Amino acid sequence: MNYSEDKFKSLIHYVCASCEDVSQLGATKLNKILWYSDVISYLKHGSPITGETYLKRQFGPVPSRVMSALNSLSDDKLITVRRAEHFGYPKKEFISLKTPDVSEVFSSDEIELIDEVVHKICNNYTATSISDKTHDEIWEMAKIGESIPYEAVLVSQLGEVDEHDMSWAEDEAKDIAA
Repeated sequence: MNYSEDKFKSLIHYVCASCEDVSQLGATKLNKILWYSDVISYLKHGSPITGETYLKRQFGPVPSRVMSALNSLSDDKLITVRRAEHFGYPKKEFISLKTPDVSEVFSSDEIELIDEVVHKICNNYTATSISDKTHDEIWEMAKIGESIPYEAVLVSQLGEVDEHDMSWAEDEAKDIAA
């Protein structure tokens, strides 16, 4: 997958500007929006939006370059990171300082997908519940700190192997051997 730093930073900036209530977008939700945007694009279109590498961390997949991208966006005065408290725990909130122009960065299909993911995660999940949702087969297969290849999402699309599948496989093997 070809990584695009500009597209990755544009995605982060767009997500920060798109979440209607800044208190709903902390680091965990931001990471999961980035993950799902890339993974769903990979499943639907055969390629991720950004090509970013995601690593297994304690609370689910995390983009490997997210901190440098956030620092760059902050240095460029496109976003600011505000420290807040949420139920007694420290939290970062990401606030867009300028409206991102993504018309030449993302296709209309990509914008539609990103908007859907942002809306769903910001409005329907807590940081804990979206983190738990990413603790799936894909996440389980990797070791902490290991990259999670996009191809691994195909595993989650598979069902249990049943007698019908085994019968089919045996028939195919016989045909190949003949």
